Amino acid sequence: MKKQILNHSTRWMTFVAILILGLSAGASLAEATLFVPFWKSLDGNQFFSWYQDNKARLVAFYSPMQIWSAVLALFALLLHFFSGTRQKWKMMISTLFAFAVLATFFIYFKEANAMLAARPMPDAELLVALNEWEVWQWIRIGLATLAFAFAVGAASDKPGED
Repeated sequence: MKKQILNHSTRWMTFVAILILGLSAGASLAEATLFVPFWKSLDGNQFFSWYQDNKARLVAFYSPMQIWSAVLALFALLLHFFSGTRQKWKMMISTLFAFAVLATFFIYFKEANAMLAARPMPDAELLVALNEWEVWQWIRIGLATLAFAFAVGAASDKPGED
């Protein structure tokens, strides 16, 4: 009975992790394909004004999703190990990619976002900053997509089949 509950919990946690990982990757993709072109269309003062008005909303939307993606992937990984699935290694890779998404914040986005919020900047400087930000965003999207894909792969096995 306990094994059945563990197997069921593993399946459900993996499903929830997949759901949030997919939403997070998709939201990051939307940010790159919708927001970045819009930001690039603004001059330095317009961007600064828009960013000041909306940065709290961006943080409130994206941060919890990326944090929960990593946390749920970790919970699913632990359940995969306790269940003894063959796919635990795929879930481990998914979890590593999910935490890599979070690492990009500390490696690049924390400082870059603070710079964008600090002051209006000349148009040429803003364009350079946004181009660099966009490259890092695509790296983050790649990592998030890999986290999602490996989690989907981890769901292809029934728990307890080791």
